[in-house]
Amino acid sequence: MKIEAFVSKSLGEWISMRSGHSLAFKQFEQVVSKINIQELSMKNKAVIHLIEASKLEVNTPFLPFKICWEAESDWGGEGNEDKEIGESIMIPIPNNESEGLLIRGRGYTEKDSAVSTYKFLSDETFILKTAYKQTVTEERIWFISQNVRCRSSIIRASSSSGILQTSFASEVRILKGNSQQV
Repeated sequence: MKIEAFVSKSLGEWISMRSGHSLAFKQFEQVVSKINIQELSMKNKAVIHLIEASKLEVNTPFLPFKICWEAESDWGGEGNEDKEIGESIMIPIPNNESEGLLIRGRGYTEKDSAVSTYKFLSDETFILKTAYKQTVTEERIWFISQNVRCRSSIIRASSSSGILQTSFASEVRILKGNSQQV
């Protein structure tokens, strides 16, 4: 799969149910999110700023997109639901048909911007690896059907490679009308 096809398949609104296991805190977390993924113009000011701030030489075509989310977590226990709203711009920079770099406006585990590496496996699973200041994250995303995808992640400490957290999410596209099948 090429990055353009992956981004195209991901565009739209999704409902996500994520289960996380924090090994460090010995606690489980359930998160329900509404996710919106939309294509951005390469002329978008925020896209241009991110490319300049990354200090990468970007000579290849790319397809920037933005992910917005609203999430509710049960991390604090019953009655202590935690809400998070956020967004991140993503800018893929392909090295070849199956791998490349991804500039992230906001990281997955740390809030700073980051440059990740990505690749596609032969079964079209998308693997995204990001080294932050304190953690290293590996995310995997694969499509079960046109309107259902799965995502898993492993977060490790960068100093020891010890696993801090694992998660699994199933994401279902919000369909407009009844003519499409899940």
